[in-house]
Amino acid sequence: MAGTETGSRAEADGLADVAAGLDALDTPVERGTPWWRRLLTRAVPPVVAVLAVLAVWQALWAAAIWPEFKLPAPAAVGEHVGDLVGDGEIWGVLWVSVHRAVLGFLTAVIIATPLGLLVARVPLLRNAVGPLITGLQSLPSVAWVPAAILWFGLTPATIYAVVLLGSVPSIMNGLMSGLDQVPPLLTRVGKAVGAGPLTSARLVSLPAALPGYLAGCKQGWAFSWRSLMAAELIANSPQLGVGLGQTLEQARAMNSMSGVIAAILLILLVGISIELLVFRPVERRVLRGRGLAGAV
Repeated sequence: MAGTETGSRAEADGLADVAAGLDALDTPVERGTPWWRRLLTRAVPPVVAVLAVLAVWQALWAAAIWPEFKLPAPAAVGEHVGDLVGDGEIWGVLWVSVHRAVLGFLTAVIIATPLGLLVARVPLLRNAVGPLITGLQSLPSVAWVPAAILWFGLTPATIYAVVLLGSVPSIMNGLMSGLDQVPPLLTRVGKAVGAGPLTSARLVSLPAALPGYLAGCKQGWAFSWRSLMAAELIANSPQLGVGLGQTLEQARAMNSMSGVIAAILLILLVGISIELLVFRPVERRVLRGRGLAGAV
């Protein structure tokens, strides 16, 4: 009897060791990387790339292949940006565009998340609406601007309508793609423990589909930003304020190539900043939580 108990205890200990080993395999490996090495691997390559682009730009300008009004010197563009910063105009311009994009994107997430869950989980609805969502995602955002102007006039509603129409389909497609990759076993387990549709979606489906959902949100932000710039370029009115799109169009109307390039660089800078400061840390945390510490 004692031998049987000893054998059972040894078997249980062995199973516990196996489980602990599997848990250890699933745990992300955190390597202590010195700060200077992280700085070299993450900060130096982009800086080198920017310097290379500036060097090529300066060389093309010095070669005088194009006249000055078509390709100004990097210093002239930098001076234009410095003037915008010096008189404080840049902060108002950035605020107008960035707060519109953020509000539009957050509204798109609120709208797209339940719609994506519904379409992904109802086969009949998926067959009926799925191709339309994909088609809307491929439709250029600028195509919505004339229609939005006719619907809402030259008002902020026009801007937000274009942003929503550009970003909602992308977020929905990302969420639906993530849900398609969720193992059916997880949803069956949720039902087995008594989780209703809403609870299962909140505690099972969304967490399991998080990587795909996050990818959809990243793409949705990109579409929000692009849609906003398209709307600001075309819809001009005093009550709309002056954002980056209007600044770009004003520079074009004044035949100021330095102003055009400066506005383009500011638009690019905002997009890169949101990616690096918001989405990249969130994505890294999600992937590390799933044992993919070296993924990003």
